[in-house]
Amino acid sequence: MALHNPELNEVALIDLRPTQMTAGFAEVAQKRRAWKDGEDKKANFLPSHCFPAVRGPKDRFYITDHHHLGMALIEAGETKAFVTISNDFSKLARSEFWTIMDHLKLAHPYDQHGHRCSFDDMPKKLTALVDDPFRSLASAVKDAGGYAKATEPFAEFLWADFFRRRISAEALHDNKKKVQAEALAMAHTTAASHLPGWSGESST
Repeated sequence: MALHNPELNEVALIDLRPTQMTAGFAEVAQKRRAWKDGEDKKANFLPSHCFPAVRGPKDRFYITDHHHLGMALIEAGETKAFVTISNDFSKLARSEFWTIMDHLKLAHPYDQHGHRCSFDDMPKKLTALVDDPFRSLASAVKDAGGYAKATEPFAEFLWADFFRRRISAEALHDNKKKVQAEALAMAHTTAASHLPGWSGESST
């Protein structure tokens, strides 16, 4: 059920359950460096950057955003975080829980190749997420102004899949800067107009 007054809980980062299968490890590394460089901001950062989550079977916390931040904090040696619980699905059986999560678009069961997988394959810890370089590319393109941050769940994965279908993994691995420039231009074409955050065709 949806909670009218979301709960705030302090939890161990390692106990957080993911609702996606992959992450962009380059983005994780960027967030980890930013965390280590921001010593003066750490005291107030975590309480003001809560992880949105739902309470699932066995009272586990399943986060629905900030997976990259969670991985970065773990890699930086942090152990605690704060979560806000918006829905309580703790009374559901595991299979029913994932059916509801899927229906509400609170889960993204796709692997690093963009293939939909069984919820049985969903990682049980943030540290078990698999690298998807195209997810990192999607984030880099957004940061470069390729598209606007969108409120749709897992929007950047849609952009990652858009680039995955048009750019080879080999090209991305061999020349990231060149590919990022190509992807930035690609993001402003009408071929991407169906994607969340599309900011229109480039005038150049």
